[in-house]
Amino acid sequence: MCGISGFCDFTGNSNEQLLKSMNDTLQHRGPDGDGLYFRAQDHYTLGMGHKRLSIIDLSNNGAQPMHFEHLSIVFNGEVYNYREIKKELQDKGYSFTSDSDTEVVLKAFDCWQHQAVHKFIGMFAFAIYDKKHNQLHLYRDRAGVKPLYYYFHQGLLLFASELKAFHQHPRFDKTLDINALSFYLKSGYYHAPETVFAHSKKLKPGHYLSLDLNTKELTTTCYWNVLNYYNAPVNKASEEEILFETEKLLQSAFEYRMVADVPVGVFLSGGYDSSAVAALLQKGRTQKVKTFTIGFHEQGYNEAPFAKQVAEHLGTEHYEYYCTRKEAQDLIPQLPFYYDEPFADSSAIPTMLVSAFARKQVTVALSADGGDELFGGYGKYFGFNNPMHNLIKLPYLLRKGLSPFAALVKHLPGISNAEIKAESLYEVLSSKQAGRYFIEPRLFGRHSLQDTLLLPHTTHAGAFDNFNLLQPHVDTLNSMLAIDYETYMVDDILAKVDRATMSVSLEGREPLLDHRLVEYLGAIPGSKKTPDNQQKYLLKKIVHQYLPKEMMDRKKMGFGVPLVHWFKDELGDYFERYLNEAAITADGIFNPVRIKAIQHTYKNSTHPATSEVAFTQLWYLLCFQMWKEKWM
Repeated sequence: MCGISGFCDFTGNSNEQLLKSMNDTLQHRGPDGDGLYFRAQDHYTLGMGHKRLSIIDLSNNGAQPMHFEHLSIVFNGEVYNYREIKKELQDKGYSFTSDSDTEVVLKAFDCWQHQAVHKFIGMFAFAIYDKKHNQLHLYRDRAGVKPLYYYFHQGLLLFASELKAFHQHPRFDKTLDINALSFYLKSGYYHAPETVFAHSKKLKPGHYLSLDLNTKELTTTCYWNVLNYYNAPVNKASEEEILFETEKLLQSAFEYRMVADVPVGVFLSGGYDSSAVAALLQKGRTQKVKTFTIGFHEQGYNEAPFAKQVAEHLGTEHYEYYCTRKEAQDLIPQLPFYYDEPFADSSAIPTMLVSAFARKQVTVALSADGGDELFGGYGKYFGFNNPMHNLIKLPYLLRKGLSPFAALVKHLPGISNAEIKAESLYEVLSSKQAGRYFIEPRLFGRHSLQDTLLLPHTTHAGAFDNFNLLQPHVDTLNSMLAIDYETYMVDDILAKVDRATMSVSLEGREPLLDHRLVEYLGAIPGSKKTPDNQQKYLLKKIVHQYLPKEMMDRKKMGFGVPLVHWFKDELGDYFERYLNEAAITADGIFNPVRIKAIQHTYKNSTHPATSEVAFTQLWYLLCFQMWKEKWM
């Protein structure tokens, strides 16, 4: 795990000192070593920087940037099957001077060029400079576990693991992308390829970018797309066959992610996802797997007792830590630095806390993200107590005929968040892909968003238009799983875990996102993943072989902290400082009258759901304002 950065400047005005400044911002991602490569040509200067967190081959042989023949690489991440690929390359005549996966990636590219990426099982973001063909290539892994930003404007390409590196370059244009801001206000994150800045992008998962240094042409290519596997012909295997193959893939994915030359542990919440990781890894091992849990004293937010129960049953070497309210609150001012752009998932706070706790014992931690998106774990997929789910069962033409009546919801007395509910009802009635309603963020309605943002924008959320790319045979559950996988999971969940773990120089690995598992499950019909609305049915069947059902079956608990209550007490000063009328008016971005009204609703509403929605709106606005103070 590392941090990478670099540039290609066709004006020739970027030097090695600028490269060092960019690279130094990523010290937390790689405290064990660093390296720079700078090359000045007639029509461009090129730089590549690397910060190293030593995980595989701890010797200097694994240092970067690494060079071979006409190729140079900076690499962030891990290719877990590098030894198998290395053997294949050795059979072709390649020799190696290290036991690092970086050298394998570099020589695999020399051997197979762009086809090499299809051999990699892992998480990665890397840049390869090809002097022979005068090209620069940037790659991001299939799931998007590792981040990679780029900026291409006025003859300057910048790239880095985190946006903060770009701020070191004097020609970095900080123009805000207001259209992307409207999406952030609805969802709390920025969806790839968009970022907070108009000229900066995230490289999308499963893509590579190529810059031709002769023509200055920039192209992006998709080498892997999760939708292809949901669009594949339906797998008609029996439940027994599906369970066997799924467990085999899980075991392989988990074992691969134990490959390291440093201590490895597992984040354990006591839920099905993390318990599956711990159970299958501890199975057959004499050495105890290290598991880590963080607890909270606030009722309703503490999973530590469940995790401890699981750990005791499995026999892991378990560590738990109860954090204080102050420890959690003290992290709030640090969020803008580590998350680089406005990011409003408050579970970043406990994720940073458990990362810091685990880092005292291990350098690598396995996180069980992706289980909900793969196996069907979120309640929104099933709409418990939600009448909207019954509506999507109606024939489309009947729903379409009823759609004009959706607007009436706005005028019904006593309806909380009537505007959002009216818009949602209209979409369920009018859309052929009604499942979009259940996963598209709707924190602000269209009119309330227009009232909140003073600058011109559109509320179009193109990220969810990918529903239209799914084939007619894809059932509603699988449609939602596929789109959640490439939106919420990538740009919220994975961004949260990457920045939280790297804030303390801990490598976070995601075993449930092994692409082989994703590809297999994509073709399994939703009816077999969640028969009779049984959430995570397949994963539960596997876990129950190792942990008693009565121990595991409990209400799903989110990983969060009670901010909605804290901000009514000791944290209220944040709203006073960042969301006061003078501060909002000075920026000219948000409407101070609208924000004042939201604050009034949060403080005075007697309806808990209304108060919570108002708080969430304020939290999103606060995260933006805190970010702006830090970076603008």
